[in-house]
Amino acid sequence: MLQSLGWAALGTGFTFLMTTLGAVTVFFFSGAPEPRYQKAMLGFAAGVMTAASVWSLLLPAIDQAVEDGCFPGWLPAAAGMLLGVSFLAALDSLLPHLRRMPEKRRQSALLMTAITLHNVPEGMAVGLAFALAATGENLAGAAALALGIGIQNFPEGAAIALPLRQEGRTRGRAFLGGTLSGAVEPVFGVLVVLVAGVARPLMPWLLSFAAGAMLYVVVEELVPQAHSRAGTCGFVGGFLIMMVLDVALG
Repeated sequence: MLQSLGWAALGTGFTFLMTTLGAVTVFFFSGAPEPRYQKAMLGFAAGVMTAASVWSLLLPAIDQAVEDGCFPGWLPAAAGMLLGVSFLAALDSLLPHLRRMPEKRRQSALLMTAITLHNVPEGMAVGLAFALAATGENLAGAAALALGIGIQNFPEGAAIALPLRQEGRTRGRAFLGGTLSGAVEPVFGVLVVLVAGVARPLMPWLLSFAAGAMLYVVVEELVPQAHSRAGTCGFVGGFLIMMVLDVALG
């Protein structure tokens, strides 16, 4: 058990490090970005999250549901996505202090919530893969999974840190926000090893729940704020980067 926990911590530690490196990009800006760059950043975040929702979350949820054979492949994906959308919509509506926030802060809070939720099942997947690798099962596959998710996490760290900087946070606080969004990966990567028998059947639901949460933020917050030619270019760039990473490394 200790060996499995150590390997899970190693794999998820790498993916967390990549999120941190993505958040470091906030230090490369000398001041608050100009409006067109702000819209491009928001569009980039929306593109990353949309592609991640499809290739990192919904498609793996469908594949695992089909593999498990307990439900039709589409059922956990559809139900989990609706639950994720409903959860973020309720969070947005029911928390009075969130509604009283300035628009940019409210947007950043929802963005960080969605990406953090998305990192939970990813951390669980990497943790399980490395726990199995510790017993001699498919180390190469676990390493490839961690590498793929880690590379995907780089733009996600930037997708949180840069909008936080845009809303006026210091570079240090924006960096911390981007970093903390990935901290859940090693935490849940280790926890899932302790409850592996219970957690694995829930993975399709967790993956699609995170996808729904991300899509809510994209449609409700990011796309309207990014609406411009710069925002469209940012969206396409973020979507293409995330799609290529997911397909090439998935």
